[in-house]
Amino acid sequence: MSPKNVLLPFLIVLSLPTSMVCGDEALPSQALSYFEDKQRGWFWYEVLPEPVKNIQAEKPPEPLPELSKPEVNASEKSASEPNATAEYQPQPLSSAWLKQNLEHYLNQAIDDPSPENVAAFYYLQRVMMDKAERFTNAARYVVMSDPQLDETVRRPVATYAANEANHQASVVAERALKAIAAQAGILFFFRSNCPYCHVQAPILAMLENAYGFKIYPVSLDGLPMPNGFFSQFKRDNGQAAMLGVEQTPALFLMKPPKQIVPLAQGALSLEEITGRILLAAKEAGWIDASQYQTTQGIRNTPMLLPAAGSISPAVTQDPLSLIQALQRSAHFGNTP
Repeated sequence: MSPKNVLLPFLIVLSLPTSMVCGDEALPSQALSYFEDKQRGWFWYEVLPEPVKNIQAEKPPEPLPELSKPEVNASEKSASEPNATAEYQPQPLSSAWLKQNLEHYLNQAIDDPSPENVAAFYYLQRVMMDKAERFTNAARYVVMSDPQLDETVRRPVATYAANEANHQASVVAERALKAIAAQAGILFFFRSNCPYCHVQAPILAMLENAYGFKIYPVSLDGLPMPNGFFSQFKRDNGQAAMLGVEQTPALFLMKPPKQIVPLAQGALSLEEITGRILLAAKEAGWIDASQYQTTQGIRNTPMLLPAAGSISPAVTQDPLSLIQALQRSAHFGNTP
């Protein structure tokens, strides 16, 4: 075939109208079958043009109309808006003024350590220290003149008096513990492989021998302890789960028929056990508050426990009225 015959089909295609080649007819060529549009060939790989969207420019939202504010005359404005210059200013050299301004004088002396700036700071510091000393002296006199404020009335600080308070506390505590032991026992949950249970058992034996507490041992795994303590035990039948036992040793103060008070879930010393027994007995109402205070080496003194709202705001504005109201709210007890 001659070169002219080879180029002839390409020249015919190029001479066709653009609409026929590109398919811009009213009926798109992509919708025609191959037999109706066979001159285009197998153009299965051509990319279809994306449809052109008619995008309209979005209009910006119209601004909301401004609300007209009511005009306020000068007299109303002055009444509603306090003047910044009329704010409370503490009196010069008062404690509030010193708290507010002393740091300023310090910074001023640091930035510009002239003799006047440094001296001004130290003079103001001297004023503050003298005020503190005057308050301390007055406070000591007021406290020692009022037994409701003097802590040495509740717990002496002198060595000989503190030793006597400790002696009285041990005597009253021993008497109270024996009274509690006469009506309550210790529920003791343990495991045979728990090392803390092994060291807790002799402490409980001392508690039993010293004060007469009955120990009720309960084994969680059904086995005895290897050290031989409390060999006469009960097996756990759900009591531990009912009481919320999570760790061993677990101790509960049990008063028949139904009162059970938790003491600890962990090993305790003898002093810690007796202290918790006394506190639990006080909270359960088995001993009174004054007796419990004595077991702690504290004398039974009036306690200032005013109920919320029992003192009116007007009373709090006058120091003397406030003192009298607080004194009337004191709860008195029997002093040992």
